[in-house]
Amino acid sequence: MDVYEAVASRRAVRAFSDEPVPKEVLERVLAAATRVPSSGNLQPWQVYVVTGEPLAELKSRATARALAGDPGDDREYPMYPAELASPYLDRFSAAAAQRYKALGIERDDPHRPTKIAALNSEAFGAPVVLFCYLDRTMGPGQWADAGMYLQTVMLLLRAEGLHSCPQVMWTMYRKTVSQIVGADERFVLLCGVSIGFEKEGAPRLRTGRADMTETVSFIGA
Repeated sequence: MDVYEAVASRRAVRAFSDEPVPKEVLERVLAAATRVPSSGNLQPWQVYVVTGEPLAELKSRATARALAGDPGDDREYPMYPAELASPYLDRFSAAAAQRYKALGIERDDPHRPTKIAALNSEAFGAPVVLFCYLDRTMGPGQWADAGMYLQTVMLLLRAEGLHSCPQVMWTMYRKTVSQIVGADERFVLLCGVSIGFEKEGAPRLRTGRADMTETVSFIGA
């Protein structure tokens, strides 16, 4: 799979099979991802890869919290700006409507928030979840570095025939995650990334993207 194919085929999969992911594949992907750029070569990420019984325990605890209506732990960073205006709000609303309709959750369902939280806390059935942390002393530049790292990981997973789904939702249950992975208090959880093989027969959703002309300007060409 070349880079263009990996980019084109990468999408947030929300239905994984229970087929295990070989550890050597994960090691190959994460070893290759060490070559990503980072400002000053700080390599600010700290990663935990959770599978097997520890992941089952994490899913159980998080799902119990979700089904109990637990609003989650206090956020350590905002997921979105307090107020979204057009065109960002338009893109967000359209994608959310598509995403949860594909999962069989209608917008007017009174139990929608609980159902969404429970699906997320099960990592959509993924057999592997990668958790990415950053040292609390790091700034916006290093958060951008972590984004480049995670995107590289997700593209390398595609090269291995795997899919993924980045989930900021895990920050809502960051204390539960920390209990499982043993993350030091000096680290802040950026997100989790569910990893696995796509479940056969599951609805496949590809949310739209803004045309390049909306976001790119060529100067001097």
